[in-house]
Amino acid sequence: MIPTPSSPHQMPAPPWSSWEKWLQSPPGQYVLAWEQKCFNQIVADVFGFHAIQVGLPQINTLAENRMPLQAILTDSADHQIDATHPHWHCIRGNANELPFASESVDLLVLPHALEFAADPHQILREAERVLRPEGRLIISGFNPASLWGVRQYLSRLIGSPYLPRDGQFISLLRVKDWLQLLNFSLDRGHFGCYKFPLSGESGMARMDYLEPMGNRWWPIFGAVFLISAIKRQQGIRLIGRVQSRRITPITQLSPVAENRQNKCDK
Repeated sequence: MIPTPSSPHQMPAPPWSSWEKWLQSPPGQYVLAWEQKCFNQIVADVFGFHAIQVGLPQINTLAENRMPLQAILTDSADHQIDATHPHWHCIRGNANELPFASESVDLLVLPHALEFAADPHQILREAERVLRPEGRLIISGFNPASLWGVRQYLSRLIGSPYLPRDGQFISLLRVKDWLQLLNFSLDRGHFGCYKFPLSGESGMARMDYLEPMGNRWWPIFGAVFLISAIKRQQGIRLIGRVQSRRITPITQLSPVAENRQNKCDK
C-alpha cells in the first residue's frame, strides 16, 4: 500500500513504490510494449483448447493466440481487466494453487509472476501439474544481469530503487534449472529492453537506437527476458495408431463464442 503523505510538504510516493504504479511510468510502459510484441509472436503458433494468463492484466499476452477458450487468473477484482480483455473469462484464484484440473491446460503464460511470488518454485510445480504433455509454458521476468539489474542492486546501498522494491528478480539460469528439474525443455527465448535505466519519457524516447544495437552486440544483457518451454512426459512411447478421444473442457471455462460478456465475479 502506498503511504499517504503526512504533511503538504512531503513528496508523494514515487512510481516504483508498487508494481502497478511502476507499470504506469515511462519505463513500465516501455517494458509492456516490448513484451506485448514478443508475446504476440510467440503464442501465434501454439495450438490447443485452453490458454491461461496468470496476472498482469495490463497486457493481453494471448491476443494473437487462436485457442477457443482463454482466461486470465487474478486474485483480486481489477477494472483494467474489462478494458484489456473484454471477451475473456476471468477466474479468481491463486497461482500457488491453480484452480484447474491436472493436465487440462494447453498454454500457460506467467508474465512476471515468479519474481513477485513468495514461493516461485511452487508456481512452477503447479504449472507442471496443470499443463498437458507437450503443453507450452511462457515466462517473462527482469534480468538481474543487465544495467537495470545493476542499478536495482546498487539502490539497496544508495539511492532509490529503479524497479519495484518488492520484486525478487530471478536469473534466467536459475529459472532454466528449475524448469529442467520439472521435465520442461526450453523451446525458445528472447532478451530485450536495452535502453539505459532512466525514468523520464523524453530520455527513454531518445534511446530507441539502443534496441537494435543491443540485439546484435550484447543480447544477453537485455533488461527483460522471455522464455518458452514445453512440458515433456518421460517414459511414454507411441506405438501404432493413436485413437482420437474427446477432451473434457475445464469446468471453470466455456467457449468464448458462447458468451463474450463474462466478467469477474464481484
